[in-house]
Amino acid sequence: MELFSNLALGFGQALTAQNLLYCFVGVLYGTIIGVLPGIGAVVGISILLPITFGMPPVSAVIMLAGIYYGTAYGGSTTSILVNAPGEASAVVTCLDGHEMAKQGRAKAALATSAIGSFFAGTLATVGIMLLALPISRMGLKFTPAEYFSLIFLALTMVGTLASESPLKGLFTTLVGLFLATVGIDMQTGQMRFVFGMVDLMEGVDFIVVAIGMFAIAEVLTQAEQVWKTGPLRRATIQGTLWISWNELKQSFWPYVRGTFLGFFIGVLPGAGSTTATFFSYAVEKRVAKHPERFGKGAIEGVAGPEASNNAANQGALVPLLTLGIPGSATTAIMLGAFMIYGVQPGPLLFEKNPEFVWAIIASMYIGNAILLILNLPLVNVFAKLLDIPGALLYSMVLTFCTVGVYSMRFSIFDIFLMIIFGIVGYFMRKHNYPAAPLLLALVLGDLMEQGLRRALTLSNGDWSIFVTRPISLVILVAAFLSLIFSFTRLFQKKKVKA
Repeated sequence: MELFSNLALGFGQALTAQNLLYCFVGVLYGTIIGVLPGIGAVVGISILLPITFGMPPVSAVIMLAGIYYGTAYGGSTTSILVNAPGEASAVVTCLDGHEMAKQGRAKAALATSAIGSFFAGTLATVGIMLLALPISRMGLKFTPAEYFSLIFLALTMVGTLASESPLKGLFTTLVGLFLATVGIDMQTGQMRFVFGMVDLMEGVDFIVVAIGMFAIAEVLTQAEQVWKTGPLRRATIQGTLWISWNELKQSFWPYVRGTFLGFFIGVLPGAGSTTATFFSYAVEKRVAKHPERFGKGAIEGVAGPEASNNAANQGALVPLLTLGIPGSATTAIMLGAFMIYGVQPGPLLFEKNPEFVWAIIASMYIGNAILLILNLPLVNVFAKLLDIPGALLYSMVLTFCTVGVYSMRFSIFDIFLMIIFGIVGYFMRKHNYPAAPLLLALVLGDLMEQGLRRALTLSNGDWSIFVTRPISLVILVAAFLSLIFSFTRLFQKKKVKA
């Protein structure tokens, strides 16, 4: 009964005219961002985030969440039409989705993508409802020692599992932790690493870093790509709008498997929706009666990964809402947004602000329904967005980024900092250094430092507190196991290549 009463409370908030409008704007904008090649949820939220500062926190987060899972819907469109994934997690959709388009079955591929995303998004929201309260109640038992260990686990998993090279992932994580120490130490009042610059006294703003390393770096990357190969061409859409009954039956079990697999992978910090889609594709190919069809237009190769993509994105909200631990770069930006709005995600969120968190959960049901309505009839409309010249598109992105960063503190220094991080992010991409661990470490660095200091204060400087408390010990063991697993996998790859 408590679950249904909480959900009723959430729908009471989410169904107001204002929040419905913000939900619609968020999912529509998210879908468009997903359709446009290479921009993605991180860039989309980064661009729009400064606009939300004057909005009510509930409305702002409903819109940001709509952008987040809206991009998962739209990201498959360019994968299917032009073999160019709008999101990294839509890469797998290219394998069979674009083959279906070349066979004249583009609308069937787009339809199964939209239906699978709706199916997975709705079930994943049920999963959030069922798991959120138990996890948050468990989180109430956490002391600063457990929070330090949990953040250490999150950074370890993101730094090692989210990149092909654990060393590169850990390096960028350490860079992010260093950036988190810049500014005034809130406990001692000492200035750290400001080098006499007044603008750095407040620290390095994560929004400036996020926009620089994702949006500006993406503009530079796309400019290089267009210069080398020219603008992308979109495919001609043929066939019927709806998939056939046989294709729908073929897609049903991939929907189910992709949803459960994606949700539980999404809950793990650092695993991400891209990992989930690759796992889903591998599972579908393994269980298929005719695996040779995969890569040649098998509809299961679209249905499973698209369901797992959306489910993983929503699963990543579980640790964010219940423990205050983001599992991806996008949820890291949302965590920073929560803090700007004066809301602290974590176990107490469900007790102190139940109307806030349940309004977000209820809005996901509404947002998924809106997205299904948008994506099925408006396939051709979204496809025409690909006709925007690349120079115009990315000029608009640069303009929005510059205006957004300047409007935060009206500081020219922040714009220069954004450009610097954009250039750094561009070269990181060129040399396969992941940006997500850096951003996560920047957001979580202060929380990790405070957890460390408070735990040592409680234990009078005794470091054994981290291993004498059972929950903290288990979390630390999991962190070290993830390190061992990642480096073992790296050495195995080197042996195979040798």
